[in-house]
Amino acid sequence: MNETLDLTAFLTEVKEICNERLEILLRPPEERADYIHEAMNYSVFAGGKRFRPALVIAAGRMFNAPPVALLDLACGIEMIHTYSLIHDDLPCMDDDDLRRGKPTLHRAFDEGIAVLAGDALYALAFEVIAHAAPAHIVASIARATGTPGMIGGQVADIRLEGQDITHEDLTYIHTRKTGALITVSLKAGAALGDVRPEELDRVQAFGEKVGLAFQIVDDVLDETGDTRVLGKTAGADREREKNTWPRVHGLDEARKTALGLIEEAKNGLVLPEREAIIFTLLADFVVQRVM
Repeated sequence: MNETLDLTAFLTEVKEICNERLEILLRPPEERADYIHEAMNYSVFAGGKRFRPALVIAAGRMFNAPPVALLDLACGIEMIHTYSLIHDDLPCMDDDDLRRGKPTLHRAFDEGIAVLAGDALYALAFEVIAHAAPAHIVASIARATGTPGMIGGQVADIRLEGQDITHEDLTYIHTRKTGALITVSLKAGAALGDVRPEELDRVQAFGEKVGLAFQIVDDVLDETGDTRVLGKTAGADREREKNTWPRVHGLDEARKTALGLIEEAKNGLVLPEREAIIFTLLADFVVQRVM
């Protein structure tokens, strides 16, 4: 990484190498699996910026992680992210019709196949990750996606939907349902390399702030964005009385909080500017959509 790094070029590179590898990883193992793998591919290749893989690869390269294993780790985390989107969109959850500008998987196929495609992606993700990373990294990803992390946040979000909640409740939901996977993307990528414990702590702290800011920005865009630009139904959170930052704190405060978190994240890195530039650019990328 260097001071002249072009973030667009980096994100493009990540997307290209991840897509190439995902095409291989998502090939059906036998003819009878063709249909479910068609559904899995539909969602994985529906679009998206590959932001979480970019975090994995940026952190891994920062600490000299082995490139082949790092790429598979990044692809595994992208499969976990896609599984979570498929399940979020289901009629029993958010009941969304659009994702990334295309019909959601349960609309394009059917509800049962969508459930199974999400399950299959989650299983395949851990198969790939387990071959790429040592057990302690696999365990940290499992924890971040389970009840202490992503699933725990989703459960709290469902149970508190439509209620008047506290700032602490909202922070709990956001840091888990979205922030946990973003944080572990950075942490796992760094841990695959030659990272010292104090450096890993700073990477984790950075990820926690960026992850919370990311979800706040999504909340703002749901209120202010356009369906055609977002690729999903704008205003859906408000209609469902979801617990969002603008609903609890207002739009202006939500923007202010997201920007403040990104500045805190960058200031807390304590890395030489030349080394920290990729993290700084990725952090700024999170809030550019609402600036």
